[in-house]
Amino acid sequence: MTSSQIKRRLGLLSIVVSAGLLAIKFYAYHLTRSQAVLTDALESIINVFTSGFAFYSLYLAELPKDENHPYGHGKVEYLSVGFEGGLIVMAGAYILYSATLSFFHPHPVGRADWGVLLMAATAVVNLGVGLLLVRNGKELKSVALVGDGQHLYLDALTSIVSAVALLLVAATGMVEFDSAAALLLGGFILVNGWRMVRRSVSGLMDETDTAIVTEVIEELQAQRRAPWIDVHNLRVQRYGANLHIDCHMQMPYYFTLEEVHSQLFDIEELIKERFAVDVEMFVHADPCTFAACSLCLMAECPVRQHPFQHAIPWTLQNAVRNQRHRLD
Repeated sequence: MTSSQIKRRLGLLSIVVSAGLLAIKFYAYHLTRSQAVLTDALESIINVFTSGFAFYSLYLAELPKDENHPYGHGKVEYLSVGFEGGLIVMAGAYILYSATLSFFHPHPVGRADWGVLLMAATAVVNLGVGLLLVRNGKELKSVALVGDGQHLYLDALTSIVSAVALLLVAATGMVEFDSAAALLLGGFILVNGWRMVRRSVSGLMDETDTAIVTEVIEELQAQRRAPWIDVHNLRVQRYGANLHIDCHMQMPYYFTLEEVHSQLFDIEELIKERFAVDVEMFVHADPCTFAACSLCLMAECPVRQHPFQHAIPWTLQNAVRNQRHRLD
């Protein structure tokens, strides 16, 4: 089974599970008339819409490059996460408003036993499916699947809080616990929705993914060869599961075009082997200068004018700068 097929099946599973649990939660609200349960059910409506959008985004992300999208369609996954986060923010705001009214005008809660049982069951299912989506999403480098799975985690947590609120109401007879739980969930949902929107904007605006950039630099450092005198201006962009990497590599100025091409080809192949996704890499070759002699590892350089002192380790701090390295 291909990665695309796995993604689509997981996306479809998320839709089916979200729709089924939504029905269960509204049935639980019908039995209990609990504000906390209603909060959880309203948040689950968002689950269904966002799971559907995530499923469609997975289809779009797999479309090949074309004239209008030379880097592919992968960034639609960030749009999916942003859409999901936006809906969650709106749901959280409405839930806070509704819970505030309920707190000042509480109403009785009934059938708490059935409510606890149903909400606990939905929490277990959401937790299991969410774990499955996040784990596979990380393996397949799918932002949409990870975001969908994290949303199911959130849904599981709200169900647990709802169940605990019903238990407290049943044990104490104080319906204020129900309204307080709804207020807590509304605020929690609002904050997490905003975080998803923030993550979406970061991806669409090509904010630096420090973890990925560090991985690329560490691989270049581990595979470092003598002709690779210096690397700088390294940038990494993510397009869905795929990566676009470009950097400047300083090499001996006397290398022939064929020798430079051979070195650049090796660099690209090493990086592609490191990541289990499609990697598009462009390396700009810079000719060395005599100022680089003291950090150059070429043992038998025919034009060396300064003795080798030591190589500069490539790190996140120096490899991303748009300037050549040199000893002080």
